[in-house]
Formats: sequence, C-alpha cells, structure tokens
Amino acid sequence: MANSQGKRRGVVADIVRRGRLPKNAPFQRSGNMLAALVAASVLLLTAPGSADASTRPSGTTTKSKATGSRPANQAAREAKPRAKKTSAAQTASAASRSTPRKAAASSAALQQANGAEARLIAVYELFGRGQPRPALAKARDLVRDYPNFQLAQLVYADLLATQVPPAHAFSDASGIARLRSDPAMAELREESQRRLQALRDRPPAGTVPSQFLALSTRSRYAIAVDASRSRLYLLENSDKGLQLVADYYVSVGKSGIGKVAEGDARTPLGVYYITSSLDPKSLRDFYGAGALPINYPNPYDVRRGKTGGGIWLHGTPPQQFARAPLASDGCVVMANPDLKQLLRKVQIGATPVVTARSLQWISQPQVQKEAQSFTSAIAAWKDARANGNEAQLKKFYLPEFQRNNNKKSIEGFSVLHDEMEYAQGKRVQFKDMSYLHWRDGDETMVATFGEVFEGEKSGRTRRQYWLRQGSEWKLFHEEILG
Repeated sequence: MANSQGKRRGVVADIVRRGRLPKNAPFQRSGNMLAALVAASVLLLTAPGSADASTRPSGTTTKSKATGSRPANQAAREAKPRAKKTSAAQTASAASRSTPRKAAASSAALQQANGAEARLIAVYELFGRGQPRPALAKARDLVRDYPNFQLAQLVYADLLATQVPPAHAFSDASGIARLRSDPAMAELREESQRRLQALRDRPPAGTVPSQFLALSTRSRYAIAVDASRSRLYLLENSDKGLQLVADYYVSVGKSGIGKVAEGDARTPLGVYYITSSLDPKSLRDFYGAGALPINYPNPYDVRRGKTGGGIWLHGTPPQQFARAPLASDGCVVMANPDLKQLLRKVQIGATPVVTARSLQWISQPQVQKEAQSFTSAIAAWKDARANGNEAQLKKFYLPEFQRNNNKKSIEGFSVLHDEMEYAQGKRVQFKDMSYLHWRDGDETMVATFGEVFEGEKSGRTRRQYWLRQGSEWKLFHEEILG
C-alpha cells in the first residue's frame, strides 16, 4: 500500500517541477500530454460518453470492469491525440458551447461540491469553456493551498503544458506511453472520473437511499456510501425527514467491495452503526484526522460466516490529500478536511452507516410502500407479547435466535419465557423507531426502538435483526442497548 502511494507521489513530482515546466518540456502542445494525462478528467465534462450522465437514473452505473473503471480500450481511444492542430482546450470549448444543458447540469453539481473538490471542478469547467489561463490561475491557487492534493497537481501540470510555446515542444512518444501505462497515473484518472461522475449524476430531489425506511430523530445524521461512485453521502435528519446536506469523495478496499474474510482487503457491504470515535493522537499519522469504527461484522454478517474486523471511516496521511478509489485494506478513507466535518456530526451508537455497491434513491411514497410489510410484522409481534400468547409469539423467532444483553446471551426459544415475564401483559409504547432495510441475496431489516411500559417513565432500547422468509419476517438476533 505504501509503495502504491509513493508511486502516485512520484509520478506527480516528475510532472510538476517547482510549480512550472522547463522551457524544453518534451510535450506537444496540440494535445498529446493532455489527452494522455487528462483523458477522463478535464475532457470528461464534454466527452460523448458523459453527455447523458446527468440524465441517467441515480443509482445506476455504466457497464465496466468489476473495479468500476471504463474498459481499457475505451480509455485508450479517448487518450489518442485530437486531429491535426486542434488543441484539447479548443475541442473542449467547442463541445461545451454545443451542450448548454450539460453545462448547466455540471454548474448545479458544482454547487454540491465541497472545499478543495469544488475548486478543482471549477478548474475543469473553465478549461471546458476554452479559458485555459483563468483555469491555470485557479489551479495554481489550489495547489498552493492544498500541496498534497495529487490530482490537483496533475491537472495543474496539464494546464502548464498548454502554455508551452510550439517552438519549444516536441513529441516524446515513449515518455507519453510510459505515463499512460503507469498504474499511479491510471489511479489519478480514475479518481477524476469518479469525482466528476458523482457531481454530475446527482440524487433526485426529495429522495433517500432505499435502506433508510425510517429513522428516529434521535439519529441526527445518517451516512450512505456508494462504492460505484466512490462517494459518501451525509444526510441530516429532522422532523421533515432525511435531507442530503453534503457528500464527499472516498476510497474503498484495494480488492473492491463485498468483504468476506479477514485480510481480503475488501470493504464490507451492509447496514452498520458508528461504534466509537478514535482520538487522532492515539493513532498513527496514516489515519489522518481520526477514525470512526463501525460494527462490522454485524449479526447478519456473522450469520453468513463472514470474518474480519477493524473497519473504520478514517482520514489520510499528512502528505496525501486523497487516495485512489481502490486503495485501502477495507476501510472507507476520506480527505482529512472532509473527515473533520463528519466528526462534528456523528453520534456514537446512533449514526447509521450504509455501505452499498450502488445506492438506489427512492421517493417518500416508495419508502412507505417498502416499509409496509415490516411495520405490520413488528406490530403483530408487539401484540402477541402484550396478549401473553406464547404460541403466537414463537412464530416470530427462528430456532437459532440469539439475544445479547450486557454480554449475557440467550439462545433459541428460551427467550420466549423471558419476553413473557418481562411484558407481563402490560401495554407498551414504542418510540424512536428506525428501520434500515438491506437486500443482499436475503432480505433483512435492522429495527432499533425504545419501549416504555404503561405507568413507567423509562424503558430499554432494542436493536433487532429480522430476516424475511417468504411473506413472513423472522427474528434471528437482538441486542439490548440500554
């Protein structure tokens, strides 16, 4: 991992020489360097394949390799120099003028970007409009303020190359070929693509990730990670429901997603909760501004035999602003300025984290429809317990059911006696209910709620894991949180 990061830094260092290129820079002004190095970054705003990006349904992705990148032959075609003496800037400018609706979409997306990323996208847009000098000025300011932002350094180098007079430029085919084939360069291009795709293909207004069917207002924020876009979405929860308030570029496991075993370098997929916040002073610099562990493996993961642990949301080393889309040992990695914003929002034990291959965003009527069958099931479970009907209550439990209560475990149907004794036929009120839905071969629901019996001022909080079998919901695990 450290070797890969070193290569990324080395490539950029070779390109950017003390903030300028030498007069005899071995690059051709008419696009060899830009085509090879920018491929899917500067020109992505005007590339034919991205023209409909803003109109694709959110939650869908273009067909590509398992890593999420485009096929190599397509990238190679885009990397070829433009015809004759037309510069990449001129081509981008012409295409930008011919697609005003697309430019408007990217401008709207720009408003959603954060900090350094917003400034980088502004550079892209200026270049796409055929304004290389203002783009260069903004890029210069960006790398001055964020000298460890490697993608910004690369774009700055690209723009510097456009300023090299033709008399001082000549072709270096072998050098360009080496840059094209360098894995570190490919990582930077992929990072650029992921950032632009996520900022152009925005979630529809008034929608939420399909996993969030209900969220108690005690959870002030929720987090959803879309691995296909290398994006973390932060949603604020209020009386008006969930609303998207920010989103950030992230990196996931170097072997991709779908963690199964310890050491597989994959990021797990599922529904989790933040379990703690680790002080950066107690961590190595590698983890940056801090770390937020999640409860992987959760009970559903354990049920399926998944192993491993130590999955965190964490920052980057001081010398590195961001990492490649696929770079971690399984954690979700953010730029330190972004992580610092997140650290101010999360609540230990109450902030849910969904990590998905590709998020599906649904409207409020769809949310209600998806929640309907489960809402009926948990209400029936509540009534069976209140009525003292042990035979009816038994229908809601799988034989392998487990309950964890302050490190004390109860297994199987022995829990029924405990439930009947606890309820004693009293009426109970449920409050602060959250339903988190997950489909991954099976269909599961993670329900968190408080319960207070009639005549009492306080009660306990439960987190239940339900599995759908046919038309019925069955309990297979429960945690008593307090």
